[in-house]
Amino acid sequence: MTNSEDIEWDATLYKYEQIAQILGERIRSGVYPPQTVLSEVALEQEFGVARPTVRLAMKIIREEGLIITKRGKGSVVVHRGGDGA
Repeated sequence: MTNSEDIEWDATLYKYEQIAQILGERIRSGVYPPQTVLSEVALEQEFGVARPTVRLAMKIIREEGLIITKRGKGSVVVHRGGDGA
């Protein structure tokens, strides 16, 4: 997707908030369609952050109803906003 050096981080927001915004946009635009498994390890590497930062971002998009997370199974996209899915 992106390289962490390509991201212009906003100093007024926490990185996890910005990552949540990026992931939410990807889900809503269809880059991550329903049933896509989101890998914490891959997101750590992509964004150049630690796992707790990724988990905080996932918590935000989970609370928005965009993903579900099951222990031992991971996080899966369940909804794409704007199209009634």
